Amino acid sequence: MPGFDLGLEPRSGGLTHVIDKGLGPRAWEDVLETAGDYVDIVKLGWGTAYVTPNLRRKLDVLREKRVVIGGTFFEAVVARDRVDEYKVWLGELGLTHVEISDGAIDIPRDRKLELIADFARDFTVLSEVGSKDSSVEFDADEWATWLREELDTGAWKVITEARESGTAGIFTSGGDMRTDVIASVAEAVGLADVVFEAPTKAAQAWFVKQFGPEVNLGNIPPDEIIPLETLRRGLRADTLKEVLLGDRAGAS
Repeated sequence: MPGFDLGLEPRSGGLTHVIDKGLGPRAWEDVLETAGDYVDIVKLGWGTAYVTPNLRRKLDVLREKRVVIGGTFFEAVVARDRVDEYKVWLGELGLTHVEISDGAIDIPRDRKLELIADFARDFTVLSEVGSKDSSVEFDADEWATWLREELDTGAWKVITEARESGTAGIFTSGGDMRTDVIASVAEAVGLADVVFEAPTKAAQAWFVKQFGPEVNLGNIPPDEIIPLETLRRGLRADTLKEVLLGDRAGAS
């Protein structure tokens, strides 16, 4: 911490969900040393966990964090009919959280809810809604209904798909945010229960300005953890007026 007090109030909420694309244990040691206070969930993206030779060493470094394997790998598990084996593997790895999604393959709605309820008996479930196909755009009512259903079925948090590129789900293929969907989700689900994927600085700043610094944000690259925290605290030009100055913005 700096050697002087800027008079900032401590932030009491807002999850930062970080996407890992294959960092090694030593890289994570560096990340945690610098930014560990601001990391709430680590997602081992896609199927990277499956092809990481030193996975257990990496998980040992991340033992104090909530770690989840990406939903795309879960979909591969479902497609290969290996659900029971997957549960055993998660247990052997010491993982207590699981992501359930249907963005890459078609999982019937009833089946997805059944899987959420099943896994929720033994794991903390993060469920994701939205297609990874940028040409598929669900309407706002569908988003709100599905997210609410998944929470009611047993999910701890629900995630709005955006991909690591910000070009699908709650974003258009051109990278524009679907603000109608986001507004509907925020109203129907509640900010505390939803994690908005926001992989770009522009998206992160928009969410902080729209919903405040305690909004839950996901798919944050490791090198963007500290920059995001400055956005949350109004220590970056993008959010200084809205967050740091508050009602004083524009007063002078």
